[in-house]
Amino acid sequence: MNISHLHELANESGGTLYLMLVLLLVALTVIIERARYLSNMQQGGEQIIAMLKREDGGQEQGVLPQKLARLPHGRLFDVLQHEPANVDRATFDGHLEEAIMHEVPTLDRSLWLLDTVVTLAPLLGLFGTIIGMFNAFHVLGDTQNGAAQVTGGIAEALIATASGLFIAMIGLAFFNALHTRVRIVLHQLETIKVMLLNRHDRLQPRVTSGVSNVKSISHPAARA
Repeated sequence: MNISHLHELANESGGTLYLMLVLLLVALTVIIERARYLSNMQQGGEQIIAMLKREDGGQEQGVLPQKLARLPHGRLFDVLQHEPANVDRATFDGHLEEAIMHEVPTLDRSLWLLDTVVTLAPLLGLFGTIIGMFNAFHVLGDTQNGAAQVTGGIAEALIATASGLFIAMIGLAFFNALHTRVRIVLHQLETIKVMLLNRHDRLQPRVTSGVSNVKSISHPAARA
């Protein structure tokens, strides 16, 4: 099966094979971009959680590097930075939850495209197969064409269905994997929120030369 034969098959499918090629490129683009992005989010969240745990171990000062401060997890530290030391827990909890809600759309961005590809690819494949079978049975009107040509045309028409199912299976596998990573990052955000709530009376953020530091201090009420 050479390039010219594939080109002929694409034309006989009513152009649906070209559309499925576009769907495949869209799916691969979303998969690669989201996989890299969510992988960075997950690794950064693990580092921040580990940093907060070290604060409990008696470490005097934890450092949030600039690359971590740009992550959605780092937005929670921005909230901590602007909160007064005597803020009540309910108010601080609400501000942290609001920050998380603002960051959620950036996590599953573009995943709707992958979901659309998973649904649309089999339908396009079926549509291309139907068109190909129309062309295959059309040769029956010509007495010079044998049954082998008809069955061969049907077999070629089924390539559209196979292509659509192949794209859908790839898209579905990666969609579930990426969706799982989104849930992991959301769990990290909730975990960091609770850790900051529990440590607010001992953490005071400060920003110096592009680096966000978290320093352990005594709450004014504790000194009283």
